[in-house]
Amino acid sequence: MIKTDLAKFAQKKFGQNFLKDQSYIEKIVQSMSNDDKKIVEIGPGLGDLTKELVKTKQVIAFEVDKRLCEHIAHTFEKEIKQKILTLKCGDVLASWEEGNLLDEEYHLVANLPYYIATHIILKALRDTRCQSILVMVQKEVAQKFSAKVQQKDFSALGVLTSSVAKATICFEVPPHAFVPPPKITSAVLLIKKERSLNDMRFEEFLRFAFVQPRKKLSNNLSKLAPKDVVLKVFDELEINSDKRPHEISTEIYHQLYYKLKEYIDGKQPEQR
Repeated sequence: MIKTDLAKFAQKKFGQNFLKDQSYIEKIVQSMSNDDKKIVEIGPGLGDLTKELVKTKQVIAFEVDKRLCEHIAHTFEKEIKQKILTLKCGDVLASWEEGNLLDEEYHLVANLPYYIATHIILKALRDTRCQSILVMVQKEVAQKFSAKVQQKDFSALGVLTSSVAKATICFEVPPHAFVPPPKITSAVLLIKKERSLNDMRFEEFLRFAFVQPRKKLSNNLSKLAPKDVVLKVFDELEINSDKRPHEISTEIYHQLYYKLKEYIDGKQPEQR
């Protein structure tokens, strides 16, 4: 069983902050998709959210912390025997190496550790079995995934998300809702997928486009293709060459990619 001092029990290396405010747990559950697909929960922690999830759906929980895995196995012994809960102890990323996390459609619902949240969301966006993503993350991360063109937070993450899904911030969660309380505000992000990301070269193209977010997009892309070629493409697409990356819509980014993708192979953005 776990220690009563949750603040001391949390491990920094796993980015553990335990959500203990029941009102926010209930709001997460209320934001879930209403169907019979299974739930994947990454990092169930102490099981407070898990307890609510197993009341309505079958859950597959991935927990990397051996201590917490033992705690979940003990706390949910009945649900595991009834096969309402399947507990997988280990790194979820290792299970994701072959592409899809499960061999059937599922929804991802989780309180993600801040240090790995972006990576997990991108994995889920590429996973053809994942139908939706409902995750609590750092507020700034949620803003990047849900940002729209012209907003200062609109980045490669916003382009990728809006290419295949609709993303909204459901609500914010203050630090005092956690034990131990983090130093930042969290937010619950909902991404409803329409399809999955399937072109790594487009993602590479966006790394060039946003390599210096406050510089002109045409200058950023000139690190990918010759400047005269970039300016010619801008002229063909009637794009102002003074535009910054966050001022260009997702549709236009796909048009730019189509015109310039032959230059991507073997290129890497400059490190700054």
